[in-house]
Amino acid sequence: MQIGQVIRQYRKKKDMTQEEMANRLGVTAPAVNKWENGNSMPDITLLAPIARLLDISLDTLLSFREELTREEIQDFIYTMNSMLREKSIDEAFEWVKEKIEQYPNCETLILEAAVLLNAECIKQDCDKYDGVIDQWFAGALQSEQEQIRTMAADGLFSFHLNKEQYDKAEESLKYLSGQNPERKRRQALIYSRTGRQEEAYKVYEELLFSTYQMTYMLLNSIGMLAVQEQNMDKYRLIVEKLGMLAELFDMGEYHKISGRLELAVMEKDAETAITTMEQLLSSIEDINHFTKSPLFEHVTFSEIREEFVTQLREDLLKSFKNETYGFLQGDSRWEELK
Repeated sequence: MQIGQVIRQYRKKKDMTQEEMANRLGVTAPAVNKWENGNSMPDITLLAPIARLLDISLDTLLSFREELTREEIQDFIYTMNSMLREKSIDEAFEWVKEKIEQYPNCETLILEAAVLLNAECIKQDCDKYDGVIDQWFAGALQSEQEQIRTMAADGLFSFHLNKEQYDKAEESLKYLSGQNPERKRRQALIYSRTGRQEEAYKVYEELLFSTYQMTYMLLNSIGMLAVQEQNMDKYRLIVEKLGMLAELFDMGEYHKISGRLELAVMEKDAETAITTMEQLLSSIEDINHFTKSPLFEHVTFSEIREEFVTQLREDLLKSFKNETYGFLQGDSRWEELK
């Protein structure tokens, strides 16, 4: 809202005529009229007296606010989007630029305007506003709010990547956490675009392996919840999915079947339990099957020593003989496991 509009709004709230206001301020009624119509601006020495007369702060008089509400920002962005569809990009830019000048500290408005303007510039293959878009994104990167910084880094990365400005795109990644998978994926994308294929493979494959580990943990946690609720149908589904997951990620037979044993114990399924035990013991030598998979050929894994495999076999055999498997008493195959 322009200063003239503010003056008119609050003058009318106080049921004050332009002449009354002019007399109180020592100016002419036509001067007040020009302010309200936007034809001129009050002298800077009159700003404080005007604010006192209207019982408002200087911030209100000058339409300065640190932030807009989420609803107000959405309304502004909706209007900008409508203008981009129905009018010209220049008109939409000038309109939102004026809003940003009114609310220079509203980081969310600046960020969302930059995203929208950038998308339209890509659509129209227009580089006229590249400098402004870059400036708006860069400004949002200085925010104290992590979410704003992350979104700004996302926008700046996409902006420079689209321009094939790979050095600048890579620079924007420093604003993302080093543990953020998206940072790693985008770094790999830059590697692939700049001829560093081996480095790209390595990062993508490391992310792929991490995805398996995270997905396994999530499925397993859901399975444990299902057990707590005695929802065996769901737990069977989870065990099935864990096997499919191991197969999809080429983890090897040991990882593919390991979930079946606990299910067999819960269901007191002697045949499945014994068969799974035998298969686990026979596949233990290939427990690191995934290290030989083409899916992860650029990843360096720690070598599994023979002593580890031997100890794991002993531990498995010992666990197979504990009271958990008491329902297998008298089964010759179980008693012969070694």
